[in-house]
Amino acid sequence: QVQLVESGGGSVQAGGSLRLNCVVSGFYSNRNCVAWVRQAPGKEREALAQIYTGGDTPLIADSVRGRFSVWEDVAKNTVYLDMNNLTPEDTAMYYCAARSRWCLPGALDPTDFSNWGRGTQVTVSS
Repeated sequence: QVQLVESGGGSVQAGGSLRLNCVVSGFYSNRNCVAWVRQAPGKEREALAQIYTGGDTPLIADSVRGRFSVWEDVAKNTVYLDMNNLTPEDTAMYYCAARSRWCLPGALDPTDFSNWGRGTQVTVSS
């Protein structure tokens, strides 16, 4: 199975930026659908972005397009989520998730993913 370890969370002021990191390993690590999903207290999980590792066009949720971007460093087996112009509404636990092997068609959906990291907290203050 795929193993995921995310890092890079922290506390920032509104308008700041963070880069989250997800190290991907496992039998299918060369080709997996890797996503970033967040969950704020009392809210449903929200898939923000996904990328098919090894080469594919990434998908960004409408709600964060223009502020967030997802990309990978193939040599490091790492998927990144760059977050810019953060607001307090972005405060949440951010998870790296994966589906072995390919991304499913359609809208971003957290239920598509069966492998999850432990999460990294992002807190944005006003």
